[in-house]
Amino acid sequence: MTRHKTPPLESLTRRIESLDSRDIDQLYGLEPVYEPDTARRSVHPEEFVVVQCPWCGEQLETKVDLTAGDREYIEDCQVCCRPIDFNVELAEDGSLLAVKVGRLD
Repeated sequence: MTRHKTPPLESLTRRIESLDSRDIDQLYGLEPVYEPDTARRSVHPEEFVVVQCPWCGEQLETKVDLTAGDREYIEDCQVCCRPIDFNVELAEDGSLLAVKVGRLD
């Protein structure tokens, strides 16, 4: 004997089966997971760079997040604790072009 699903149950089953990951995240209130584009697979999401503090002259190694695009932010020097203005420039493919540092005068 085969059971027939009721029309509302069939509709709900089809809707659940067709959900993509964004719909499931929204349904459960989850934050989206970062997944790199297939075109950017060769580009890492973060990169370590060496910069020179514009205040004390010390060389510092810092991690740059490449997933956020071109941006400007402030980070304190690890030696003299003064604020350094970081300006990150990315290429169209998402790779790092330049990191410029400066004083906040």
